[in-house]
Amino acid sequence: MDTASLSESLAQLARNHAWTWSSNAQAIFEALAGYDHARHPVQVIHGLDDSHLDLLLSDDQFMDRLQAEMIVLAELTGRAVDAPDVAYFSPEFGLSDLIPQYSGGLGILAGDHLKAASDLGLALAGVGLFYRGGFFRQQVWSGKQVEQYHSYTPEALGCVDSEVEVDVPFPGRDVVAKVWLAEVGSIPLLLLDTDVAQNNKADRTITDRLYSGDRRHRLEQEMVLGVGGARALTALGWNVPVHHLNEGHAGFLILDLLDRQIGAGHGLDAAVDEIRSGVVFTTHTPVPAGIDRFDIALATEYLQPWAQQWRMPIDDVLTLGTDPDDDPEAFNMAALCLKIAGRANGVSKLHGAVSRELFASVPGGAAISSVTNGVHARTWVMPRLQNLFDDVLGHGWANGDHLAWTGANNIDDDTIRDVRRAGGGDLHTMVGERTGAEIDPDALLIGFARRFATYKRANLILLQRALLAELLGDDDRPVQFIFAGKAHPADPDGKAVLADIIAFAGSADANGRFLFVPDYDIAVARAMYAGCDVWLNNPVRPREASGTSGEKSALNGGLNYSISDGWWDEMADGHNGWTIPASAKTVPAKRDLEEAATTLNLLANEIVPEYFADAAPWSRAWLDRIRHNWTTLGPQVTAARMVADYRDQLYRPALDDVVGR
Repeated sequence: MDTASLSESLAQLARNHAWTWSSNAQAIFEALAGYDHARHPVQVIHGLDDSHLDLLLSDDQFMDRLQAEMIVLAELTGRAVDAPDVAYFSPEFGLSDLIPQYSGGLGILAGDHLKAASDLGLALAGVGLFYRGGFFRQQVWSGKQVEQYHSYTPEALGCVDSEVEVDVPFPGRDVVAKVWLAEVGSIPLLLLDTDVAQNNKADRTITDRLYSGDRRHRLEQEMVLGVGGARALTALGWNVPVHHLNEGHAGFLILDLLDRQIGAGHGLDAAVDEIRSGVVFTTHTPVPAGIDRFDIALATEYLQPWAQQWRMPIDDVLTLGTDPDDDPEAFNMAALCLKIAGRANGVSKLHGAVSRELFASVPGGAAISSVTNGVHARTWVMPRLQNLFDDVLGHGWANGDHLAWTGANNIDDDTIRDVRRAGGGDLHTMVGERTGAEIDPDALLIGFARRFATYKRANLILLQRALLAELLGDDDRPVQFIFAGKAHPADPDGKAVLADIIAFAGSADANGRFLFVPDYDIAVARAMYAGCDVWLNNPVRPREASGTSGEKSALNGGLNYSISDGWWDEMADGHNGWTIPASAKTVPAKRDLEEAATTLNLLANEIVPEYFADAAPWSRAWLDRIRHNWTTLGPQVTAARMVADYRDQLYRPALDDVVGR
């Protein structure tokens, strides 16, 4: 191998984002000159000179590691198919903190879905948008969140030019979207970008930032995602039988699917019948306020070209997105998707039941099923623990193998303590780099990290400040809280909650044991899952559709301490964590006050005493609980289990229906 071949091998490894879940690939990149954790590996490799490449060529250990990883990559990409059976549409995809094309849970879920689909060998493709401004980076100035945006190019984030462009009909014009390709193991991810010369200045900014701008901007993004995404698949020569909508943001793809049928001579009702069996819809909201809606006048403006092309009244098209029990002046994207989709699901058992009630008036709403969310194990479990699991459980643990996870009972106390201590060290390093603060190595570490939406109640425990201050002031049994999260730029209430957290962290009552870590991203989350002993989740029940942060903590040996909502409602068994009792009070302020007291009392009277039961961190009873946490939750919370459920319960039946038509 010469320097040119080495450079190309490294570039291939960097362009395929299987490295995001391969500790061996990450070690290869870390050995490169100029590598740092803030730049995508393709940028580092682009800057390597021949002298450094010559040094690498002479390093037998490095070359052996690279050769082994290239064999793994070849086997992985060898499973890729010529054309996918399923296209998975999402407005965001979270693959790595180095690829800022996600904002929170929806995007992380989508990224984990693609990774697990690759692991399982599914014939699936992802479809999203490329945001050149990404999502905002959070800074804290004077105790408040400040948003900063950076610029990104597709090439610098490992994307390649598919050489495909598509036209998307807009009022009075077509908008052109360029299609970039990102590899995720064996899964292709198509990302549409309107920043091309053919578009006018305004249209070039349609895909500028994730979840920014006004409602018109959001509608235009969703039109590019849905219609443009559907056309991109066709332009690549793929006749995809099943389209999976991860939330309603991509619902406009239905327009393109209908257009094909109407163009073939079908009326609107017949066209709907023709496409129904091939559409799968996943809803993520349990409350009306979370439904994606557009003012009817705005929707009319963008749907009018379709009505004209189909030679039908605009009201016929608008009817596709109306809910008789919802706002009559709104075009409801969830209603659009439910009316068309042959199959729909919520993201936990409880959420499925809530969704059937929420959408009872919409055709298809009563048939909503559920597939509980999971997380991609090798992305989220710290490398040291992965190695331990591989040695003790075998490699099947990452795919949710029940028998493999029973082996967690064979992990001895000292080994668990060593792993927890190492995770605490990772957390200590991250917190020090981000805040300059110290983690108490003897403290019970409690984590809370997620989007600062008001229903998640990040500041709930602050309502019982005296109880919290007493807990934080105990030097004999120290407790330390670590909080992280972002509020949506247009959410003043969420920003106010975040400001409350920051203010308390700096108060005397916090006693230096209540920390806020700024600029929440995947890197912050991974360190917190590795190091936190307990994961706190206290949303208003049942507004947490699923939640996955606690699942990631559980895989790392953290114990959940949660309201009975989302995934925890179906998986808690009384010993794999703690369930916070919900208040029966109906007045929100009284409910919150009671649940704040209950949360802190449970912590003070049960959790803390068990943690320090042997006069030191991680008592034997605590370690038994960790083992039980692994054996009961490990098989259930992986994305491999989740995607297998989608495959068996939704994708295969949909494919059978499409083929059978």
